[in-house]
Amino acid sequence: METQSIEERVNAALDKIRPAIQMDGGEVWLIRVEGDTAFVQMLGACGGCAMANTTLKMGIEQVVTLECPEITTVLAV
Repeated sequence: METQSIEERVNAALDKIRPAIQMDGGEVWLIRVEGDTAFVQMLGACGGCAMANTTLKMGIEQVVTLECPEITTVLAV
């Protein structure tokens, strides 16, 4: 059985929340993983939205940390 890299697993987690973000005109991409932190870029409507931090912490971070327990924090760059 082939194991997925942490980046592949984080991207798979992002794929689960991406449709909801896209419905509001936004997008999210994984930039890199360093230690227990995933760095993402929020684009489109998310880039200037006042709720972007809430989306990041209450949506994206929750899905990523649930799917990838070794990731404890998701930060936007």
